[in-house]
Amino acid sequence: MSETPWHTVTIRVPFANPKHATIAMQVIDVDPELQKEAVKRTLTVDGNDLVASFATSTVRLARLTTNGFLENVDLVARTIGEFGEDSERKQVISR
Repeated sequence: MSETPWHTVTIRVPFANPKHATIAMQVIDVDPELQKEAVKRTLTVDGNDLVASFATSTVRLARLTTNGFLENVDLVARTIGEFGEDSERKQVISR
């Protein structure tokens, strides 16, 4: 019986600084993959970049996993923009 080949996807998401990339990694890493036997995820920070690597058993799972990850990144980035250190400075300046 031959083993099914894994499909791999690697995404690099740039952030303003390593702290923001680390925050994003910590927030996203809390949620485990729903299909642990079919999706393997690795999150790391490389400088200002959040690096996500996925290995999936099907192309369809690669697409679904990538879409879910990017939705999470979008939410985290918007939250950092709204409530992060830069937004605190903007509020002090505008007072």
